[in-house]
Amino acid sequence: MSKIALFFLFILFLNGCSFNKNSKFWTATQNILEENNPNYKEIFVEDEALSKELNPNLKIKLDGKTNNSLKTRNYFNNDGKLNYDGLLKKSSRYKFSKIKNFYQFEPTISFNKKNIIFFDNKGSILQFNDLSKLIWKKNYYSKSEKKLKPILQFANNEKSLIVADNITKYYALDLISGNLLWSKNNLAPFNSQIKIYKNKFFIIDFSNTLRCFSISSGEELWNIKTEKSLIKSQKKLSMVIVNGLLYFNNSIGDISAVDISEGELLWQLPTQSSLIYESAFSLETSDIIADRNTLFFSNNKNQIFSIDLETGSFNWKSKVNSNLRPSLVGNFLFTVSIEGYLIIVEKKSGNIIRVTDVFTNFKKKKRDKIKPVGFIIGLNKIYLSTDNGRLLVIDTMTGKIISTLKIDNEKISRPFVLDDNLFVIKDNAIIKLN
Repeated sequence: MSKIALFFLFILFLNGCSFNKNSKFWTATQNILEENNPNYKEIFVEDEALSKELNPNLKIKLDGKTNNSLKTRNYFNNDGKLNYDGLLKKSSRYKFSKIKNFYQFEPTISFNKKNIIFFDNKGSILQFNDLSKLIWKKNYYSKSEKKLKPILQFANNEKSLIVADNITKYYALDLISGNLLWSKNNLAPFNSQIKIYKNKFFIIDFSNTLRCFSISSGEELWNIKTEKSLIKSQKKLSMVIVNGLLYFNNSIGDISAVDISEGELLWQLPTQSSLIYESAFSLETSDIIADRNTLFFSNNKNQIFSIDLETGSFNWKSKVNSNLRPSLVGNFLFTVSIEGYLIIVEKKSGNIIRVTDVFTNFKKKKRDKIKPVGFIIGLNKIYLSTDNGRLLVIDTMTGKIISTLKIDNEKISRPFVLDDNLFVIKDNAIIKLN
């Protein structure tokens, strides 16, 4: 890299300027590079995202198999087709103190049989039964820690509840009583899902380090360090577990495979060029999902990937602009683009076989400001949440909108399904619909 380019990058970090491509700084820097180097060319130009429908009249019929195993769904991050076909009537609310800056985070519910576990604005952990009655409420934060408004992630093995937060703390509670079993602090805050496997649990921190801990004591057993990012993204990282191996992503787009028993790195696959500073800083990757042979994930750089689990090599790459968790049903990979298009990709080839506009009912002036948050696939319908508080019900076969339910005026979480109920989280309550 030329001295001129390095100088402007240095100035950028000193002044906290944005790497947004539309920013005046970035444009000025690019102009100077062009003026000082007549052979300068912009490389790795991003492809334009899909902005029109494809085969909108094509009907897709899914097989009758449903994915009812919570354990399998958790290991693979793939909800698949769920045994749910609810009427979406509001049945109850689980209320808690309002979470500040809720729109920045990706909260999840932890299920304990028919009970649900969540947290409030001060880091209190709440367990409710299926009638919305509070079973217990526990808070293990100091006064100063409560002021930091910790955001919590959960996992449980039906005995212990593992908790980790964005202020370096991780701890375990007895699932029945809520009593504290142990509590420890990490070197960096956490920013990922938590996965439990046998007597261990796994989580990734802001230093892009995968850490393996003992469930019984909280002792760190091993860690795998990957390349650090200069900017801490709020986008939650993810991992899957297949046949005793763990696969995870980091904030710069690398995918790594690790042997759980040995803590040994088996392979690592970069998906982004380290030369593209702007892309690395603004990258938002979907959750990775898996079947028994393949990883699938997408990002906001108009890329969706299929990766072979054994070799860590690409099967295919296609053009899909989405940071939402995809869902695999049979031979079809479903996702929704940031622009509001339901996209179906053929699993083996990566060919896009249908694109339908599911934001068509939003007014043109408003739709550019509305973003999809997450979706699940039921027996015959897709349920898609948005950051303006709507739940869209979409016909799976045709991709057409059936109805739109208003939950709130601000962001709601991706939907979660347990038995005959669908749950979405807003900033001060969990809404249960049947």
